[in-house]
Amino acid sequence: MKRLLMLSSILLLIISCTNSGNQKKEEGNMKIQLIRNATMKITYAGRTFLTDPMLSPKDEFDPFAGIARNPTIDLPFQVEEVIKGIECVIVTHYHPDHFDTTASEIIPKDTRVFCQQGDEGKLTGQGFQNVIPIDTSYVWEGITITRTGGKHGSGEILQHMGEVSGFVFQAKGEPTIYWVGDCIWDDEVENAIKTFNPDIIITHSGGAIIPGFENDPILMNGEQTIIMANAAPKAKIVAIHMESLDHCTVSRKALRKMADSAMIPPSRLIIPEDGEILSF
Repeated sequence: MKRLLMLSSILLLIISCTNSGNQKKEEGNMKIQLIRNATMKITYAGRTFLTDPMLSPKDEFDPFAGIARNPTIDLPFQVEEVIKGIECVIVTHYHPDHFDTTASEIIPKDTRVFCQQGDEGKLTGQGFQNVIPIDTSYVWEGITITRTGGKHGSGEILQHMGEVSGFVFQAKGEPTIYWVGDCIWDDEVENAIKTFNPDIIITHSGGAIIPGFENDPILMNGEQTIIMANAAPKAKIVAIHMESLDHCTVSRKALRKMADSAMIPPSRLIIPEDGEILSF
């Protein structure tokens, strides 16, 4: 009887541990939820970031390419749900598709806002009271946030686009994330990959162009995204910044087709839908 009771106890323990492990795997510790364009809710090391908040309703502001008013699609759910539970905001650069008027109006003014150095005056001018510019790196709640550089285009258009940034997130026990931002593929991005060896790379892959400069995309297009994926074969790529602005030329379907042709599976080059939550 004792042996039977002991065996039953061991089986219950194994089942309990197995279920606990499955639960942990299903939930994931780190999450990325694409909201729209470059707006994401990232849960990292127990903290929730809102990135590049473009919270305007559909058709709120002028076209970038003369095709349609922007954003070209609505948010996947109510804006109040987007900002629910956020602990800070991080902004790559102060363009209206990365920080818009609605974001300025609806995000509480005491929210901690990280930005690139040089944009802090624009944000404090909007009434935000806790703006932290990052020149190199900043540690918050055990998370190291490191600014990376890049180019918002090439050739003649570059001088009109202004300074942009990417950011790397690092914390003990968490995957390293490299959020590239509105940058084309170049030596600066390649060097960031070599320096930080990220587990996850978030790319802006919409191939946006400005009329008159059609040969010079101002952020990664499909071809550049594939080049970058091949340059970081161990990383998972999360491609965003598509199908929400009139000057973006790359669709999710087109990028998926290119990735398939390059033999990069969906498990490695992930193209989320608006509202979708990815767990890692």
